[in-house]
Formats: sequence, structure tokens, C-alpha cells
Amino acid sequence: MSSASSSLTEALRGVLLDPAEASVLPVHGRTEAGVLVALYREHGDLHAIFTRRRHDLRSHPGEISFPGGRRDEGEAALSLTALREAEEEIGLAREDVELVGALEPVPTVATNFAVYPFVGLIEPGRTWTPSASEVDEVLELRLADLRAARTRRRLVHRGIPFRTDVYDVGEQLVIWGATARIVSDLLGRIDPLLDSG
Repeated sequence: MSSASSSLTEALRGVLLDPAEASVLPVHGRTEAGVLVALYREHGDLHAIFTRRRHDLRSHPGEISFPGGRRDEGEAALSLTALREAEEEIGLAREDVELVGALEPVPTVATNFAVYPFVGLIEPGRTWTPSASEVDEVLELRLADLRAARTRRRLVHRGIPFRTDVYDVGEQLVIWGATARIVSDLLGRIDPLLDSG
């Protein structure tokens, strides 16, 4: 591990939650799920990996999300759920992820999930293998761009209009809901790192 990578690891561990402690934090939701917030630094900028879910999925169709999903029966830890799902959804091998911390768990309103986010560092320049049944596209977004893209917007979901915080990173790239709340927590914790390069 390079000294730059080592210092980033230590900086992230200093501002993130401990994964084991985060895994037992209470959050509303009938079904536990783990997601992986995979980060990498390239040319001094931190990036995060997202997926655009297929439009024909029953749950959260077409939405921008982190790789992840429901905990399998007998799965020892929610961090393992996040790593397994990232491997299944985008081809990110679990041994290629250095788990450095966690974020506050968040609920999903419509689908009643309790989502536990785990943060891992990966190397840049990866080739992705998106799951044909779940993922339309893998997105690599610069966190400084996400920070600048936060706004409030009127959305309509299941016929109900509402105003909410979103990250508007392009005409067809709007991050909202539980994923936006995870991004907000992440940015709030690592904001100083985005300016330090």
C-alpha cells in the first residue's frame, strides 16, 4: 500500500463509523440490506461508484444507487452482504476492497428496507462487469461534483408529488431518497478531504 493510500485510509477511518458498531444501530425497516460505498482517488480527486438500476426491476427501477441488497439468511455480517452484492452486481471482487468504515443506516420509505452503508477503498481504472439482470450502467462520480450538485427538487413518486434534497448530476442522473441521504452523510464526514487533494 502506498503512503498516499495509507494516509487516505487513516483519514477515512478517522471520520467514518466503525463497521461493527454501525451494523447494530437501530433504523426503521423490516428487511436489512447492506450497500457498498466504494471510493477511489485519482488525480487527487475522490470518486464513488454507483449503479443505475434496470428500468424493469420491481424495486427502485431506474434509480441511481450504491451496489447492494438484502441480507441473505445466515450471512454473518451486513458488511459481508455489501461486499457480496457488489461482486454480484458490478464484478467488484471482495478481496479488492479495503473496508475502512461505515455510515449511518437509513430507511427506505416505500420498500421498508433498513439500509446499512459500508465504505471501502478500491484502486482506480477498473473494468466493470454489470449484472445483466439488475444493472443498466456503472457510474463513477467525482465527490466534489456531487457536493456541488446538491439541490431541492420536486419529484413525483408513485403518483405523489414531494420536494426533497437531491443530487442533480445530469439530466438523467438524479440521486434521491435513501441514496441521497447516504451521500449527504458521506459528504458531511469527508468534506475536508475533498479539498485536501
